[in-house]
Amino acid sequence: MSESIQGKVALVTGASAGIGRATALALAAEGCALVLTARSAERLDETVAAVKQAGAAAVLPLAFDVRDHAAVEAAITGLPKEFADLAILVNNAGLARGLEKLWKDDPENWEEMIDTNTKGLLYVTRAVVPGMVERNAGHVVNLGSTAGWLAYAGGSVYCATKAAERSISDGLRIDLMGTAVRVTSVDPGMVQTDFSEVRFRGDKERAAKVYQNITPLTPEDVADAIRYAVTRPAHVNVSSLLLTSIDQANSVTFNRRG
Repeated sequence: MSESIQGKVALVTGASAGIGRATALALAAEGCALVLTARSAERLDETVAAVKQAGAAAVLPLAFDVRDHAAVEAAITGLPKEFADLAILVNNAGLARGLEKLWKDDPENWEEMIDTNTKGLLYVTRAVVPGMVERNAGHVVNLGSTAGWLAYAGGSVYCATKAAERSISDGLRIDLMGTAVRVTSVDPGMVQTDFSEVRFRGDKERAAKVYQNITPLTPEDVADAIRYAVTRPAHVNVSSLLLTSIDQANSVTFNRRG
């Protein structure tokens, strides 16, 4: 049994590519009105055109960096009336930088991951959730990772940010008890996006090796999980969804063929 989200307003961060773009398309197909954010206005425009074709009730693109607290606040408080009553928030914006041992790593990598994956998520959540509480309706979906369940070599800080996402989701769910606002953590394993290319700062050859001889998840697989969570009946809260491909057991155990 599912609940219609047609006409509801959803905000998706990091919507210009990968899981964010796939989620925007999935919600558009359900008839949502969409507020789509990303750092790149040019790449965001491509998503806007696609979601309109997919059936979005309306679309508002906003180009800003979730690391910029003032920009986040200005964007949310400045939403036009027709987009102001946000019913769904998908905190998707995030990234990894490098795969070096902690004691050899560049602290700038840590700053970027913590500022985006943790602080950015908090900034957007803080800006959006009070309105949901006031309306006594809403759903927050946070993108985590299998990395938040089990750390791996070279990923100390990235894994820490995803463990933080789990704790933030759990704590927010507790804080919202007594309201009708729901919180879901969606924690995928390996997904074939530009994630690894970003991690390795444009090294396509190194990024390609991550997915060799393995069948990873697709962005659409994760978007489908998000769509499932937000279309449950109002009394059902899907607290977490941990999903991997059949070739992955956890963040460190893979079946590589050949």
